[in-house]
Amino acid sequence: MSAGRLVVCPTPIGNLEDVTLRVLSALRDADVVACEDTRRTRVLLDRYGVRARLVSYHEHNERARAGELVARMQAGDVVALVSDAGMPLVSDPGFVLVREAVAAGLGVEVLPGPSAVLTALVASGLPAERWRFAGFLPRKRAELRALFAAPETLVAFESPRRVAASLAALAEADPDRPVAVCRELTKVHEEVVRGTAAELAARYGEAPPRGEVVLVVGPAAAEAESDLGPALDALARLVEAGARTRPAASVVAGLTGIPANRLYRALAERG
Repeated sequence: MSAGRLVVCPTPIGNLEDVTLRVLSALRDADVVACEDTRRTRVLLDRYGVRARLVSYHEHNERARAGELVARMQAGDVVALVSDAGMPLVSDPGFVLVREAVAAGLGVEVLPGPSAVLTALVASGLPAERWRFAGFLPRKRAELRALFAAPETLVAFESPRRVAASLAALAEADPDRPVAVCRELTKVHEEVVRGTAAELAARYGEAPPRGEVVLVVGPAAAEAESDLGPALDALARLVEAGARTRPAASVVAGLTGIPANRLYRALAERG
């Protein structure tokens, strides 16, 4: 195996003091640092006196740049990958580079560090035993309703301009669902507002939040089989007619908005 390798380095999501010693060491030792915005990364590096060669790696050039960086690693270089904030690949560029490095048999080292997703989940005060990260919330109401029907806690990014609309969609279906709106995490104006979907929809309908927002939505209440009603009966009839259960559950879910996994489990429990 080549001595070259990829080191994935999470960076602060707001407060520059949150960078780890291992990340700073990796950035100092790397032959090149691939970053979304060289100017933003330079601010972090200058804060800690790190001199490093920077190259841009963002959503518009990642396919071409990934090939160049893999070639460098195959020649023995160590490449550090950072995003503007948090862990690369989590709603940020980096997947193409990691995939190609793995395919080329190169070493990939991932360092732990700041994450807006985990910070919001813990700060929300909502159940964290089972949770799902949805990236940015979809805009279509049907897709939103299906996502909000998840039986586990949901963590998602949202534009501050759309927070009120997304919460209103949730409040229509489940006004008492617990929600936390986490804003500007680790920054000077950090704020975590907790309440029901109806309360927060009304609050942000009057005054949209500012800055970067992470929404955390508590799990949907478990539905009894009787609550699934016609949807479960339709799935059962499709399966009896010869359809495979999972594809049939997906079709029924698309028509009813009930999660396919919930229908699948309910049918299995029915026996």
